[in-house]
Amino acid sequence: MLRAAGVGVGDEVVVPAFGNAEVAETVSLVGALPVFADIDPATYCLDAAAVEAAVTSRTAAVVAVHRFGRPADMARLHEVGQRHGLLVLEHGETAGPYDDIARRRERAAYLDGKLKGVRTPDGGDGHTYQQYVVRVPGNGRPDRDAFARAIRGRGVDCRVPVRTPVHRMPGFRRCVSLPETERAADETLALPVDASLTKRDMQRIVSACNALGGLLQPAH
Repeated sequence: MLRAAGVGVGDEVVVPAFGNAEVAETVSLVGALPVFADIDPATYCLDAAAVEAAVTSRTAAVVAVHRFGRPADMARLHEVGQRHGLLVLEHGETAGPYDDIARRRERAAYLDGKLKGVRTPDGGDGHTYQQYVVRVPGNGRPDRDAFARAIRGRGVDCRVPVRTPVHRMPGFRRCVSLPETERAADETLALPVDASLTKRDMQRIVSACNALGGLLQPAH
């Protein structure tokens, strides 16, 4: 789509650094330069104000990535695109069957109501919970990683969704301030929310997480 729109050498394309590198790699493949903008901490998608701040005379396009089943704010991104004459593209996720989405939302609602000591996701408009991503706030210690190890030890299959932001990866390293991206990479943890999980599975997740509240107390 970038190539078809004439985006190439000498152009800049604004992309998120929170996520995998494939979008930035695609921009590089057409000869353009990926420019990283910060994310909205609630949606983990590009923040429209951050995108606008990253626009230069060479910016040709913006690629918004929908993350974890929560869509980016495309209305505001299109407004930015119209103001600056930019192509605005979306990179989405496969939602899956509607029944699965409904069941994932049920499981997410259960976790929302039961979990303590972690910050549950902002459901927002149209969230399909491809991943149920909580925040394990840090205070100078690797709380998220310790928390993940502990609940894995209790039989909960969790994973760190983004270990290294793209602007910190070799080949894309940039000296750019992306505080929300950095914070999200340090704090986020994806808990199971699959449609196949039973009530007992969900109870095990909650009891394992809630038993570890002490890890999240502020350092004194």
